Amino acid sequence: MSSDLSITVRFHPPPDELRRYFTTFYLTDVRLPDGQVVTDSLQPEWANLRFFSGAPPLSWIDGGDRVEGASFTATGPSIRNCHFRLGATRFWGIGLLPLGWARFVRQPAADHANLIADGHRHPSFAAFRPLADRLFGAEPDEAAELARIVDFFRQFGDHPTSDEARIQAIHAAVVDPMLVTVAELVARVSASQRTVERICHRSFGFSPKVLLRRQRFMRSLAEFMLDPSLKWIGAIDSQYHDQAQFVRDFHEFMGQTPREYANTPHPVLEKFMHERARIHGAAVQTMDRPEGTSPRAA
Repeated sequence: MSSDLSITVRFHPPPDELRRYFTTFYLTDVRLPDGQVVTDSLQPEWANLRFFSGAPPLSWIDGGDRVEGASFTATGPSIRNCHFRLGATRFWGIGLLPLGWARFVRQPAADHANLIADGHRHPSFAAFRPLADRLFGAEPDEAAELARIVDFFRQFGDHPTSDEARIQAIHAAVVDPMLVTVAELVARVSASQRTVERICHRSFGFSPKVLLRRQRFMRSLAEFMLDPSLKWIGAIDSQYHDQAQFVRDFHEFMGQTPREYANTPHPVLEKFMHERARIHGAAVQTMDRPEGTSPRAA
């Protein structure tokens, strides 16, 4: 990793009428000497759209897709880490909550799980190409670029989405750290298990069981990333029966051991997570609660 690496991240909340669809709009500025690159990986997350001005990334998912040279990349909801290699660049990211996926992508999320794609080529993301084509001007202008993002999504109008209330109810249940089982989730949503499974497939990308496992894992991983002094034993979520169960999840979701992950530098992700926790309150987007909900009392 170059000692000349400089990373700036700024987060912008969506306007009120769009807030239930998105995590944040965020601008990242990666500064490196010509010809140098930085390598890192993203953790499991909801879907994202990313628009690059400068060196486009090389991105790949373990056992999955590989995208190189795309100025607009799109990812589906994931339970895998997505690796990337970046040179000097500026890029905007747009995090799509499950309701945002249902509203703007309108394709089964499960068919796009663990996907990374060139947004200019993949048909499911064609609606966002006009934004990619006009987002950046001749000179960097953060305020103008943010205004273009907001105006672009406002043009879709603020219409109710099919199953909106149930999507929000499932989302609120999934991110509740006190909820443990699929049966509890189904009871919380007050719908049949078949209905919950159908909505999770279309809007969340995974079964309720996998979503709950991912939440448990991400609570542990985020805790460690924010404070490595805890060591893994101090960061493991209370829902884990033992450390061996956590290690098995780590292998499945990240493709490596906790020790291997801890020994790998994460210069972009660490900066991103600490700044997101400071500004937005949650270090990772999978911890974001749907608009209008609050944590349940422990």
